[in-house]
Amino acid sequence: MRVLLIEDSERLRTALQAGLSRSGFAVDAVGDGLTGLSYATVNPYDVVVLDLMLPGLDGLSLLRSLRAEANDSHVLILSAKDTVEDRVAGLQAGADDYLVKPFAFAELVERLRALVRRRYGRKNPLVELGSLTLDAATGSVRQGEREVDLTPREYALLECLALRAGEAVSRIEIEDAIYDEHTLPHGGAAVHSAVCRLRAKLAGIEDGPRIETLRGRGYLLTVPAR
Repeated sequence: MRVLLIEDSERLRTALQAGLSRSGFAVDAVGDGLTGLSYATVNPYDVVVLDLMLPGLDGLSLLRSLRAEANDSHVLILSAKDTVEDRVAGLQAGADDYLVKPFAFAELVERLRALVRRRYGRKNPLVELGSLTLDAATGSVRQGEREVDLTPREYALLECLALRAGEAVSRIEIEDAIYDEHTLPHGGAAVHSAVCRLRAKLAGIEDGPRIETLRGRGYLLTVPAR
């Protein structure tokens, strides 16, 4: 799933971008409020991780601008401002969650995954895909007791399709979900290649999900009845 990280500390921004990428998120990262507002306005994000004390445009003003424009991306405020008044102000401005610095990285990841589930109308982190179970809380896929070996990007692709199982998902929507501006390969065939790799792994799984290509529309995940 695609995340926008707006954090002015270069050291923290770099560390979080690397960690979230390893956890399967596609991450765009910027260091000031005006650039962050531009990115959030132009690109579709599942979650925006927002610092409050930003140069150019502060976090609360950025958030109010997004909500005034009817931008419905979930927003998690990540800030050293830790009073009750600060948290209330953030939530009243339109934030969906608030995490105080310093924080545990594992908690940030789980809060982001919970916000992604909420965005797609799911509270249960377990998604049944025929003989497979996708666990959105841990970012893993299992067949019974056996974990299916997927790369972080393969998992992100499967999750993107699974959250909309039975619906056509366009190539552009998949690109937005699993790649960021630094990881999208040139040439326009990145999604096709990613789908082929994932499809090959799913092909050997009995009663597992299958990915259909819908010419001109994108891809469709079908799940066998159990």
